[in-house]
Amino acid sequence: MEHTWRWFGPNDPITLDDIRQTGATGIVTALHEIPNGETWPCEAIAERKRLIEAAGLNWSVVESVPVHEDIKKASGDCDTYIANYQQTLRNLAAYGIDVVCYNFMPVLDWTRTDLAWPLPTGGTALRFDQTAFAAFDLYLLERPGAERDYDAAERDAALRYLETLDETARQRLIDTIIAGLPGAEEHYTLARFRQVIAEYTEIDATRLRDNLGHFLSAIVPVAEEVGIRLAIHPDDPPRSLFGLPRVISTPDDVQWILDAAPSPANGLTFCTGSLGISEAIDLVAMGQRFAERIHFTHLRATQREEDPRSFHEAAHLDGDVDMVGVMQVLIDEEHRRERDGGPRLPLRPDHGHHLLDDLNRESRPGYPLIGRLKGLAELRGMETAIKQLCT
Repeated sequence: MEHTWRWFGPNDPITLDDIRQTGATGIVTALHEIPNGETWPCEAIAERKRLIEAAGLNWSVVESVPVHEDIKKASGDCDTYIANYQQTLRNLAAYGIDVVCYNFMPVLDWTRTDLAWPLPTGGTALRFDQTAFAAFDLYLLERPGAERDYDAAERDAALRYLETLDETARQRLIDTIIAGLPGAEEHYTLARFRQVIAEYTEIDATRLRDNLGHFLSAIVPVAEEVGIRLAIHPDDPPRSLFGLPRVISTPDDVQWILDAAPSPANGLTFCTGSLGISEAIDLVAMGQRFAERIHFTHLRATQREEDPRSFHEAAHLDGDVDMVGVMQVLIDEEHRRERDGGPRLPLRPDHGHHLLDDLNRESRPGYPLIGRLKGLAELRGMETAIKQLCT
């Protein structure tokens, strides 16, 4: 398998020289500076590829080409943005980039309530706390109708939690949820956030799924024509937030997506952390079910807490994910592809604890240097051991 590393471009405090020392050979990146919906110019793609290759690395995966909200809502300039997306795929393919990860989560990308939750070991982790989230939704955002999503005990717990926060902590919670985490391209104020949520009032899961199907019908033929494999990322967390619909949260959701556009170009980003949040999902069985359509893999572990809706990022070999079982599935699929002449299978360590010097250096939340280096080293060691035992 190809070992990759997410890099946020020339402004990332973790440099390509740093990445080359981790053992990764592939880069996962995007042109984050280009506004959502606009076509990525060939010149910008060529320059980003030049930077990566000059460092002795390979641009392996695009993560992500963002899907504009008008496409998700099938409104406004939807057709224009789809045409721009198609052209971006053509431009990427012209430079040999053949895997594109994307998501179809309305309004927000992945969501957390704490970016530096203290660990017993002294490091910090990303965390989603259901009570903190409810406090934000009910009493800071004051979303109309939010009270219907929480019972009386949950509303009381959220209010008690809010009363423990001073103004600085309240603002930190607001910023953590809506200011945009790494990889997110949109950043909101509270007022704007209320407005964009309200734009989904008439869009339920069925309609959002229909809109996704329309998008797939337009872009999958282009991807197939130019040799790009599309890899949709599951919802994170895999359930509704803020009353917004979710349509990529279960194995059955993934099956619907693959059936909606039955092409090898239409596939999955198998994110073990996002999917592992759900108690109902058997990741090993899911990996076996969709192995041929897994085009990209995020390997990380999440740990559910006493309230299973709350979770934190665990170390890569801990938490609720059977990482050994998942790795065995991926190795089996890699062997099948080698035998049948199939495409490579890139993986990357996703997220990571902030450890040691990570605590004193600038890096994006969830994307530290040492924490991800530790995760990648553990995953590479596991992969090597399983391969040797299987020979």
